[in-house]
Amino acid sequence: MLLQAEDVGMYFGGFRAVDGASLTINQGEIIGLIGPNGAGKSTFFNCLVGDLKPSKGRVLFDGHDVTNASPEEHAKLGIGRTFQLPATFEELTILENVMVGAFLRHPRVKDARENAQRVLDLTGLTALADQKAKSLGTPGRKRLEIARVLATEPKLMLLDEALAGLTPSEVQLAIELVRQIHQSGITLVIVEHIMEVILSLTDRVLVFNQGKVIASGAPTDVVNDPAVIEAYLGRSLNKKREQNT
Repeated sequence: MLLQAEDVGMYFGGFRAVDGASLTINQGEIIGLIGPNGAGKSTFFNCLVGDLKPSKGRVLFDGHDVTNASPEEHAKLGIGRTFQLPATFEELTILENVMVGAFLRHPRVKDARENAQRVLDLTGLTALADQKAKSLGTPGRKRLEIARVLATEPKLMLLDEALAGLTPSEVQLAIELVRQIHQSGITLVIVEHIMEVILSLTDRVLVFNQGKVIASGAPTDVVNDPAVIEAYLGRSLNKKREQNT
């Protein structure tokens, strides 16, 4: 077992953003987290990576209790995460941006550059290595965000809507990149609204609604669960029905 979250709760005053969520992740899995906006999945995600300290419960990673560990400690242990809005260093080149991640494991500039170059090759950014990050559009920025995390050499990588805002053809290219990352030996957790991504990539899915996990299992089983259809998929279907009446 690589990661275990036990009865995690995250409270903001009287509001329970996450209310007793649990998750186990085995080495080599791809796990999906889905749910409507405000369901608690992103808050739970942030508890896993150290950006939030849970109000209750605990998180274990690779034999370490990381419940109250800082994001930096998470990164050193091998947990990497992307952000919904890519955080690039605009005036640095693409190569230099990726080197920022590589410095976590490779303090010497030469070693960091070599590692960053390897990651650029994997993510298809080699031809853009000397361009400044501010020159990139949305697909390139999301790919750069993934590349910088990869350069930290994570054991577990959490992708927070890394494919949002892409065109259908760009989504297909991004799915292939995620597959390549997984094949390199990295375990993945994906928060995503695009069901095609969830169905194409994940081994298991957790569905959040109102802070609770309402379903868990294989993606094809989960999307056919009546509770999921009502809480998540059904909302969009009901909206379409209303528009057609």
